[in-house]
Amino acid sequence: MTQGLSYALILAELKSREPIFHHPEKFGKTRQDIEAQMCEEFWEVGASGNVYTKQDVIETLLTRYNDKNYQDIWETSDFKFTQIAPDHYLLTYILVQNKIRRTQRSTIWRKITGEWKIMYHQGTIIEEDKL
Repeated sequence: MTQGLSYALILAELKSREPIFHHPEKFGKTRQDIEAQMCEEFWEVGASGNVYTKQDVIETLLTRYNDKNYQDIWETSDFKFTQIAPDHYLLTYILVQNKIRRTQRSTIWRKITGEWKIMYHQGTIIEEDKL
């Protein structure tokens, strides 16, 4: 593993950041805070199948974080990860939102000068009959 980090330590670090952008109390909610979590080339494929740019995601998050009525109820499970290149890791997990919406999530993380940054993220809805 990179820089002597153990499997357990890397998994714990990445799990603490997921689901991405759902921890504004930990990682901040300003434009600068959000950008600090992302690689320059970040992009996302949403559960809808739509592709979102870094700027799309930033604008959505700023709107969400500024909505006093927004509720973020979620739970995660079934974390797995693998190193795909030096300092690059693919993390997958299940996200349940509002106790009903289940998605399989995939995030590619890169460690840059000691900081974890997101390169890519995808969410895919899990249909009830696939459980």
